[in-house]
Amino acid sequence: MEPFLAFSSSVLHYAIPFLVVLGIVVFVHEFGHFWIARLSGVRVESFSIGFGHELWGREDKRGTRWKVAWLPLGGYVKMFGDSDPSSARPDEKVKTMTEDEKKVAFYHQPVGKRFAIVAAGPAANYIFAILVLALLFLFNGQPYTPPVVNEVQENSAAMKAGIVPGDRVLSIGGETTDSFEDIKRVIMLNTGTPVDIALERGGARKVIRATPEVVPMTDRFGGEHKMARLGIVSEGMEFRSLSVPAALQQAVMESWNLTATTLEAVWQMIMGVRNADGLSGPLRIAEMSGKIAQEGTAAFVLFLAHISVSLGLVNLFPIPLLDGGHLVFYAAEKVRSRPLGDRAQEIGAWIGLFLVAMLMLFATWNDLVHLRVVSYIYGLFS
Repeated sequence: MEPFLAFSSSVLHYAIPFLVVLGIVVFVHEFGHFWIARLSGVRVESFSIGFGHELWGREDKRGTRWKVAWLPLGGYVKMFGDSDPSSARPDEKVKTMTEDEKKVAFYHQPVGKRFAIVAAGPAANYIFAILVLALLFLFNGQPYTPPVVNEVQENSAAMKAGIVPGDRVLSIGGETTDSFEDIKRVIMLNTGTPVDIALERGGARKVIRATPEVVPMTDRFGGEHKMARLGIVSEGMEFRSLSVPAALQQAVMESWNLTATTLEAVWQMIMGVRNADGLSGPLRIAEMSGKIAQEGTAAFVLFLAHISVSLGLVNLFPIPLLDGGHLVFYAAEKVRSRPLGDRAQEIGAWIGLFLVAMLMLFATWNDLVHLRVVSYIYGLFS
């Protein structure tokens, strides 16, 4: 009975919040594609949440099959003329379509329409995140921690640089820090290089230079990463009351900061100056979903918005099979005044499949290491 109760508890605490988060952001993403396709006069054959065998489905008046499939790790919109749900290449029947069929086939649309339909997925994720964040800030207030130093840790970079309790951090490396969250964001991207910090102390402005120390750290979910640390602590979270325009502005800034931070971190990984152990896959996202769901509605909504931005951003990466890869192909088609050859598109699709599979395997490996599954299995044979 106890194993069953433990399993039921895990499903309740982790699986359900994860499916809710993933289901919402995937639906938003695919609905972006669907909506612009419908506005463009393209026939949509199916709208699926999940992959594989259909668990539930129905057909609407315009012939679109709406369905939920058994593998809930994504979704797709299959348009008339697609050879498969990935939209990697057109169906062979595209070449023999009648004029009426060509009018509603995706691959017979002008390149501008195809570009808009594909870009609408990531755009929908960003719009959704901005609206959700704006509503959260409007009705709940924007949470922030004042950028005032409450404590300086012993032998830290901050102590060596001369930072003392009571200092207000005005900027780091020329970037304004209006909250302690801004300080964390800027320092997190540091790779152990000196940075100028502007402080307010006793009503006077002071500039010092500090070198953040890159050390192993444990995040709020128990994950261990190497990250830059300044060694200062603040406390006393507050909430800003915002007007509608201000809430929208802050929501846009939150989405922009998350995008910029992610891109900078990815670039550092590519250049080899940042460890990739912070890359999360579906298992760790499920764990985070469950833990954040227990922290309350506001925290869960904030997490939902961040996942939506992340999904939109990842899909814009210029990798074949992802939306960004399709957009690159369409841009090339616009420049060349003709599509890339079938062979080039087929090779691109295989490269994209390989890259996406490797990324998923690596992220899942990180998850298994983080969840100590790897060390457990290793212990069975050692």
